[in-house]
Amino acid sequence: MPVKADSQQIDSKPGSEGTWTGGLKRLYRRFLTGTALVGGGFLLPFSHAFAQSAGGFKISSLEVVNFAMVIGAISAAMISAIWLIRERAKIDAENVALRTALADSHAQLSRYQSLIVDRDRQIVVWDGVGVPAEVLGNLSPATGAPQKPDDFLAFGRWLEPRSAASLNESIDLLRAQAERFDLIVETVRGHVIEAQGRVSGGRAFVRFVALSNVRAELAELKTERDRLLASVDTFQTLLDVIDMPAWLRGSDAKLLWVNNAYVRAVEGPDRSDTIERGMELLGTAAREKIRAAATPERPFLDRVSTVIQGHRRFLEVADVKTPGGNAGLALDVSVEEDLREELRRTIQSHSETLDHLATPVAIFDRDQRLQFHNQAFQQLWELDIPFLARRPDNGEFLERLRADGKLPEPHAWRDWKEQMLSVYRSVETTPHLWHLPDGQTLNVFANAHPQGGVTWVFENLTEKVDLETKYNTLLQVQGETIDHLAEGVGVFGPDGRIRLSNPSFRALWGLTEEQVKPGTHIRDITAACEPSYREPDGWKLFAGEITSFNEERRSRDGRIELVTGLILDYAVVPLPNGQTMVAFVNVTDSVDAERMLTETNEALRKADALKNDFVNHVSYELRSPLTNIIGFTDLLKTPGVGDLTERQAEYLDHISTSSSVLLTIVNDILDLATVDAGIMQLEIAEVNIDTLLSEAADQIADWFKENGLKLETESANAPATMMGDYQRLKQILFKLLMNAANFAPEGSVVRLGCAMEDESIVFSVADSGPGIPESARKDVFARFETHGQGGRRRGAGLGLSIVQSFVSLHNGTVSVEDSEGSGTTILCRFPTKAPQLRDAAE
Repeated sequence: MPVKADSQQIDSKPGSEGTWTGGLKRLYRRFLTGTALVGGGFLLPFSHAFAQSAGGFKISSLEVVNFAMVIGAISAAMISAIWLIRERAKIDAENVALRTALADSHAQLSRYQSLIVDRDRQIVVWDGVGVPAEVLGNLSPATGAPQKPDDFLAFGRWLEPRSAASLNESIDLLRAQAERFDLIVETVRGHVIEAQGRVSGGRAFVRFVALSNVRAELAELKTERDRLLASVDTFQTLLDVIDMPAWLRGSDAKLLWVNNAYVRAVEGPDRSDTIERGMELLGTAAREKIRAAATPERPFLDRVSTVIQGHRRFLEVADVKTPGGNAGLALDVSVEEDLREELRRTIQSHSETLDHLATPVAIFDRDQRLQFHNQAFQQLWELDIPFLARRPDNGEFLERLRADGKLPEPHAWRDWKEQMLSVYRSVETTPHLWHLPDGQTLNVFANAHPQGGVTWVFENLTEKVDLETKYNTLLQVQGETIDHLAEGVGVFGPDGRIRLSNPSFRALWGLTEEQVKPGTHIRDITAACEPSYREPDGWKLFAGEITSFNEERRSRDGRIELVTGLILDYAVVPLPNGQTMVAFVNVTDSVDAERMLTETNEALRKADALKNDFVNHVSYELRSPLTNIIGFTDLLKTPGVGDLTERQAEYLDHISTSSSVLLTIVNDILDLATVDAGIMQLEIAEVNIDTLLSEAADQIADWFKENGLKLETESANAPATMMGDYQRLKQILFKLLMNAANFAPEGSVVRLGCAMEDESIVFSVADSGPGIPESARKDVFARFETHGQGGRRRGAGLGLSIVQSFVSLHNGTVSVEDSEGSGTTILCRFPTKAPQLRDAAE
């Protein structure tokens, strides 16, 4: 390529090149160096030839730079492609090797699992703390082992408690301290399983194998042996604690084991020395007697005498013969023998003493059987010797006396008998008077023994007290009293014959004195009274009660009506000695009065219901047109309807005011009707008292402003909240403020307050009006009653009645503090507790 003469040239002389030429040469050298490093031997000859040719001719610097960049890019692309091809080949080779190794591992794992897992073996593996256990294989369901892994690991559910506790303890030591174990455990179904715990490769595992055949029998025998040894240790420990000598002998009659009480009894140094020396508790004769009498079917049970620590003792010995020897147990009964002998001597002495007494005495033991009786007892009741010799019990003794007619016949024999026998359960001695049919009177004492049993003492009081005179006098007094009673009374004996009757009895049933004379049988009196009875066979009811053979006689009462119009209340009362009293009371007047009052009350109830229905119907029928009137009145007042004359506007104001007053009256009547009907329900919630007072004041503000009144509220001593129905409470305060505004003088102040007094929340409304007259205070809360003097308008008189009803629904009270001529204060007291839902009609 030709080069112009005036262009810049590369000077070969050192130090003569310009700034641009020198920079190009340096760039050229760097390019040669870079391409040599990048391209290796491929670009080195080319760069060397280029350098030689450059020395022979001159080239442009821009062409050199472009050429170098192209050569470098091509070299880098070729090198990267070669490197990527080589790396891809290596990765493919590694993937093939990994797939082959994974397939071999899966095959090997399957072979191992097939060798380990079967239905008679199960393995639990723990990798570490906090890692769930892995369960391999399954035991046969017949062993009682659960099939689910979670249920299987709950050993306490399917293993015996002792086996489960041992297994859990061994597993804890295996996982914590790598202590291997071999256990034989038993399931709740009685199957035996071998558990082996090992640690390998940082893992803990337990293998469970169900044993069979000889190994299972051996394991079961081992388990049974352990259980029997534990039982033997338990019984030996128990026998060592009790204070009764016990021993065990072999088939050769030598001692094999004794307890501590045996060692103390024979004064041996210790157990082993006692057994080794053969120290015997019983003598040779006693042992021979036991050996001859004891058989496997019948153990030896008898009392034996021996010497213990130098004293003669009586032992209650029990000895059992077994195929392996004998086992015996002895109880020291020396104290009981001494006490029994002492008691026998004491009883004999007392018997000899009591047998010489003239007072009848009988002693019954704790089983209520006759233990002793003296001659006076046998003579009093005239009982035969064979009957007393067979020791009858106390109840049988009383039944025998009753059968022989020697006891009085009480009105309830079973209760009387239970009362007499209750002495066995009593701690106090209670005397009883027995009035015998033969005229004797006995004072009976029953003394209970501390160890059981009762001593009966019968004191004859017949000769000491003149009971007959007192008894006759008492009958005369009772007869006089009964004759002057207004109630008809008749007393019948156990034989069904009348004993006495009073004039009222004869007058009520229209009987003559001859018809009811003493001794007349009840069937004759029944025949005479039947015509007066409204129902047929009516008097047979009384005859059945009087002549009944029931042991347990009870009182009975009722009401009957005669054909004469009389209404009688009757009572059948059992008396002592089998007698029965029948009493009749004439209640005709009271029943007639009761019926009249019932009919009057029913009529008043119906009238009240009719009144409520009428008020409800009329009130609802009035409220609908009133609402329309008020609505159209407000519509006519709107500017869009048209201009009204002054008189028309005045008339509309009167219509609106009158309609609002009438609607208020109708609403009040509806509220009272709802309360009377018992259907009003309070919506109990937490009420903010300051908000309640503020809204009540805002609601009455226009009325107060119109009448030139001021309202002051005071709630400094009031609680923050209370429980109640917010709307009804606000309605109460509004009615009270309206009542005060109606009577307060113009320019005066009405005070509305709330305070806490004696666990009650008290609302008060006070005015300075003329007050309430004394004569009108009792009716101040009555409906439709208006007693105000000087009021601005006369209302329907329902405001304070509504206040009282709503306050009562809140379980509160309303009261009036009035001083005639100086104003009125009305107080409403509410309990601090939330009012319970109650019947609104109360």
